[in-house]
Amino acid sequence: MSEASPTIVVMNDLLSGFTDTVAAIGDVWRCGPDGEQVAVDDLTQTELVALNNALAVAQRRLDGLRAPVAAAISRESRPELGSDSLAKKNGFRNATAFIAATSGSSMGDAGKLVSVGNATAPRRTLTGERMPAKHPHIAKATAGGTIGTQAADLIVRMLTRVALRCSPADLDRAEQSLVDQAPGLTLDQLAKIIARAEAYLDPDGLEPKEEQLRAERTFVMFKRDGMLHFNGKLDPESGAPLETAIKAIVTAEFRNETREDAGVSHPDDPDAPRRTLPQRQADALALIAAHALDCDSDLPLGGATVVVRMTLEQLESGTGVATIDGVDQPISAATARRMAASGGVIPCVLGSDSEILDWGREKRLFTKPQRLALAERDGGCAMCGLDPSMTKAHHLLWWARDGGKTDLSNGVLLCESCHHRIHDNGWEIRIEGKGVNGKVWFIPPPWVDPAQVPRLGGRARFAFAA
Repeated sequence: MSEASPTIVVMNDLLSGFTDTVAAIGDVWRCGPDGEQVAVDDLTQTELVALNNALAVAQRRLDGLRAPVAAAISRESRPELGSDSLAKKNGFRNATAFIAATSGSSMGDAGKLVSVGNATAPRRTLTGERMPAKHPHIAKATAGGTIGTQAADLIVRMLTRVALRCSPADLDRAEQSLVDQAPGLTLDQLAKIIARAEAYLDPDGLEPKEEQLRAERTFVMFKRDGMLHFNGKLDPESGAPLETAIKAIVTAEFRNETREDAGVSHPDDPDAPRRTLPQRQADALALIAAHALDCDSDLPLGGATVVVRMTLEQLESGTGVATIDGVDQPISAATARRMAASGGVIPCVLGSDSEILDWGREKRLFTKPQRLALAERDGGCAMCGLDPSMTKAHHLLWWARDGGKTDLSNGVLLCESCHHRIHDNGWEIRIEGKGVNGKVWFIPPPWVDPAQVPRLGGRARFAFAA
């Protein structure tokens, strides 16, 4: 009996896994007295969470089944086959059009299926020798339903871009690290980590890219219908100060409007609380311009600092990669050194110059050096990854009620939304380790996870783990 091809073996494994997943959906979807699944509206919150998780796994496993099929259709529809192309036989110009039409998806989604299928399918050499998939860690993750094809496609495309400039060992480690980090992240969050991974793998590619971005910066303004119109774009180095300033002003306004004892930034405007976010950002830009013309203006920028993160070695040598808080795109060390020479830019947070990072019970509010140290550890909101400028430092053990200290080990950066979710829904926070190298863990309440397995947060969750 001839040996089964690796593709057939993989497909059988995928099909078996998907069958088990479908059975798992039936296990978590409660049945009524008549033996039929109860209506979704009749499920408890705990049952809804379990069912949503089971369906998500099923969707990812189904994508894991579709990807190798899409890749096979693509191979059978390659241009050199001419009229024998599978897609053309079925009335389509190419494989992606065929897949998109039959699945009701976009051409882009069909292309992602083909890309992931090609990257995760078993291979054979010209001599017929079996070889593992080009990206075995991604193949295992998609087959197991831990990541979907969209996440897999993001990782595959990045690894392809840097493949010629990295060693196979570095590529393999990066692939494994990204696959391990991807579960539980949105695509936007994963894309940020992938951008940092690409900069780590190919630091020499940053400077040419930065030169191109700087060359493309532009700002055009003109008047029409009594309004000043403008559009433009800025490279990360030029845009970071403007973005930081606008976010600080808008954040200050939102915070003031939630306090009974504080007014709004525009007390003469009774409609100020009803302004949209774009309107608030436009007002913030106007306020910055007014401040530039009159430096006596009261500009709510206290604590708004552009933080460029790099090591002392990178600062001294000018080589490597750095990041800017709130900016997804990493920058070269040379750019970071140039920014570090500017006012209002902190090149690194190390608690140097004898700055005290732990105040005990001497101070109730976290100081600016402490906030910067928390930003170094948490990377922004420790729960959702929102920019540091959109967060506040909170005591884990409350100052008044619990006698909590104003120390790093008792502090965490949280945005307002996550802060309320944690307190309202019974989540717990634990800090592992000390100082800026500590890790933040979130413990869900029993109704979310009966086992209450801690979930990693902070910079360790949202930064690329090289």
